[in-house]
Amino acid sequence: MDRYAGDVLAAGAAVAPRRQILRVAAVTELVVEDAGTGFCGAVVRWEKTAGGPTVTLEDRHGRQRVFPGGHGFLLDGAPVELVRPTSPATGSRGTAPVRTASGSVAVPNVRARVARAGRIYVEGRHDAELVEKVWGDDLRVEGIVVEHLGGVDDLVAEVRAFAPGPGRRLGVLVDHLLPGTKEWRIAAQVSSPHVRVLGHPYVDVWQAVRPGVLGIAGWPEVPMGVPWKEGVCAGLGWGLDPAAAWRRILGAVRTYADLEPSLLGRVEELIDFVTTEDTVAPRP
Repeated sequence: MDRYAGDVLAAGAAVAPRRQILRVAAVTELVVEDAGTGFCGAVVRWEKTAGGPTVTLEDRHGRQRVFPGGHGFLLDGAPVELVRPTSPATGSRGTAPVRTASGSVAVPNVRARVARAGRIYVEGRHDAELVEKVWGDDLRVEGIVVEHLGGVDDLVAEVRAFAPGPGRRLGVLVDHLLPGTKEWRIAAQVSSPHVRVLGHPYVDVWQAVRPGVLGIAGWPEVPMGVPWKEGVCAGLGWGLDPAAAWRRILGAVRTYADLEPSLLGRVEELIDFVTTEDTVAPRP
């Protein structure tokens, strides 16, 4: 679940209506996570057995596990109930639809769209590479260019130079965007109807990769005064080369299921924002 979505202090937050569990057909290649064990994989088989329906998931290493069908699964971080597919989901050759790394249905034989006027800015090269790896196919179909800034300190000047306006939207993804931080104060200076600044709570985008994907129990705590990336490398025994560590991290990411929901939701929202046309009010 995304612990950072919404405002927990907003009026009425404590009395929100009970959320309905979405029922999702267990079609082949649907990527879900078993909430109890954390095992994440694509559906490869749905079977009816004497003890009830079962679903077989296969992770990116080719390992398969069988789970009881029904409740207890997460899709995009949200709880779902897996149900029997009513009919096989087929593509042009009678196979299950191919999905992109972001979980979208792949659109075959489509050339990249001419770049939109809108853009998405991210802080650094690692952010841009991670977004490209998971959402690259979607971005090309939509004609969205992602650029990295080399930090957020000059964001006000960068936004001014971009000159956002109707039909020219700008989305910005910021690391460690928490109330009271430097990043929060800078974001407040540039937000407008044509600029949306969103962020995740992590010090660095490395932390948006689920630790289990890398075979570690969690990201280590880095003492104050120690450069964060170097401290992580030392804490994990990965040597002293952050560039090599990043190649290791990025190489382990295969799909959106390898990332934390706190990042997934923000990127998807920015893509929606820059691809939504501004509505022009009619003249009186």
